[in-house]
Amino acid sequence: MARQTEYSCTFCGKSKEETLILIAGLDGHICEVCVDQAKQIIEEELYHKDKDFKFSLPNVVKPANIKEFLDQYVIGQTDAKRVMAVAVYNHYKRLNQTVTEDIEIEKSNILMVGHTGTGKTLLARTIARFLNVPFTIVDATVFTEAGYVGEDVESILSRLLQVCNYDIKAAQKGIIYVDEIDKIARKRDNPSITRDVSGEGVQQSLLKLLEGSEVYVPPQGGRKHPEQKMVKIDTSNILFICGGAFAGLERIIAKRVQKAVIGFNADNLIGQEDTEHLLKYVSPSDIRTFGLIPELIGRLPALTYLEPLDHKTLRSILTDPKNALVKQYKKLFEMENVELTFDDEALDFIVDQAVEFKLGARGLRSICEAILNDAMFEIPSMVNVKEYNITLEYVQSKLTNEKAKTLRVAS
Repeated sequence: MARQTEYSCTFCGKSKEETLILIAGLDGHICEVCVDQAKQIIEEELYHKDKDFKFSLPNVVKPANIKEFLDQYVIGQTDAKRVMAVAVYNHYKRLNQTVTEDIEIEKSNILMVGHTGTGKTLLARTIARFLNVPFTIVDATVFTEAGYVGEDVESILSRLLQVCNYDIKAAQKGIIYVDEIDKIARKRDNPSITRDVSGEGVQQSLLKLLEGSEVYVPPQGGRKHPEQKMVKIDTSNILFICGGAFAGLERIIAKRVQKAVIGFNADNLIGQEDTEHLLKYVSPSDIRTFGLIPELIGRLPALTYLEPLDHKTLRSILTDPKNALVKQYKKLFEMENVELTFDDEALDFIVDQAVEFKLGARGLRSICEAILNDAMFEIPSMVNVKEYNITLEYVQSKLTNEKAKTLRVAS
């Protein structure tokens, strides 16, 4: 009787019984453990070598081209798009600059101010599609002073390291979007007797990152893994884009321009039509009054605003962008082999409700979910449905129940 051949890993010598899987080759075999180790070696050799990274835009790309790309996904907000396009374009030029005659181009960090749902985070996510540099979005609400429950500001750089696979040289030329920057504003007249550990102290910790300095960063987060080795990152070439809703900032602006928001026969220094658009007059002094310290404001020299969304803009958001809400829901129904259509009157009614709720573009999604939830629940179980049309009567019937009441309470 012929003896059965015993197979083993050519690299580590483990038998077939000692491995989970043994992959056969022409003249040998390899187990899953050796495959994993080989993968790590490849990553270290190919991606962690000491390279001189060069980032550049194609020669045909100018700030106007960057804005055109943003226009495909974000409706309106022309001023914010122009500021973003110029900042990103200059960031690429700065990365590849040759210092001559002691002239060194400094980075221009950006501060975006706008109501919730106007597109601040969408702008940041959209520009990330266009870029050839590491990009990450972080939330400022989780930051606290060192020694308190929460995250240290250095975790911003940890996120950027993770995005570029812990490539330090690539991370040092990236872009970071810090969302909800207004949530770390200095609390004035705070009735609490406890220390404000997520306010001014966090702002002061951010100064060295925004200005540009060498920072020792825990790659996996210092508080969860205190035993890990620290990594040194130079933030001089990292562009920071900060955004926040700054609720109540209009009252500060109105007071500065001597504009009575409520009153009779007030001396208006700006037009009556601009009552809803006071953010266009925002200045660094208003941001300081709101609660950001002057040192932080000085490190965010490019200040821009996002306009509130009116009826026309919300209507376009529903249908026009590449990732418009209507297109998203049509895609969901298409995956069930059902063609979804909307009457124009139904879309106009949805926009009217969104304007009433004052939740911006996010309000549109909340309303659409309330309208289409029953259809998305029932249609997968239905066999012969090929088309589904959303009419004005259908929308009105769905928004007159408890769901609409819940939306109004939330607004």
